[in-house]
Amino acid sequence: MRDTLDLLRLFTTLDFVAVGTILVAWAAIGWLIENPPRTRLSVSRLMAQYRREWMQVMVTRQPRIFDAQALGTLRQGTSFFASATMIAIGGALALIGNAEQLQGIAQDLTLGRDPRIVWELKLLLAVFFLANAFLKFVWAHRLFGYCLVLMGSVPNDPDDPAAWPRAAQAAEINITAVRGFNRGLRSVYFAFGATAWMLGALPLMAATAITLGVLWRREFASQSRAVLMRNGDAADTAK
Repeated sequence: MRDTLDLLRLFTTLDFVAVGTILVAWAAIGWLIENPPRTRLSVSRLMAQYRREWMQVMVTRQPRIFDAQALGTLRQGTSFFASATMIAIGGALALIGNAEQLQGIAQDLTLGRDPRIVWELKLLLAVFFLANAFLKFVWAHRLFGYCLVLMGSVPNDPDDPAAWPRAAQAAEINITAVRGFNRGLRSVYFAFGATAWMLGALPLMAATAITLGVLWRREFASQSRAVLMRNGDAADTAK
């Protein structure tokens, strides 16, 4: 207990506020994107309806080579990001194991003379976000595989009573996979922001605000969202 208290004293109140801010911001923006107000749907919610329509069109498309290729491309994307985050985690852990160099650079730049454990814990915040991203990407990759199996099980005959329900199942699994992928991407964004803690608590809070702004704009005020909103039927259905 005493060791824990001594460790906590190495950080200021502003440090704890900054860490709490980035964690709350990460959770809040994720909830807002996945549960947007009806008056302003997020890109993720708009795209979910397009994915449902994709699976409906697939039922009557012959052959379905395009659909298989499209889903294969999505799986490749999740695989790439999973590999990239794994490499980033390895690099961060290696840096934690050799924190003396980071400590020396910080002293040369007059960023402070904190003990090694402080720099290690600051790096662990970024590792936390990277690890979450890796797990989300891996799960999204697996769900895209499930979706591919469901797509393959959709009967070729549109009049088959199992065709449309099976296509709807594939659409929902596809949407769930993309939700996990998007959560992974948000964690990567916040991992970049978390590295600002190396410069101090105020830079961390500033990086958190910038990350929030970027995510909000891309989901609620981007040009791509304006293009998606041109299809009024899709927007109405997504509500």
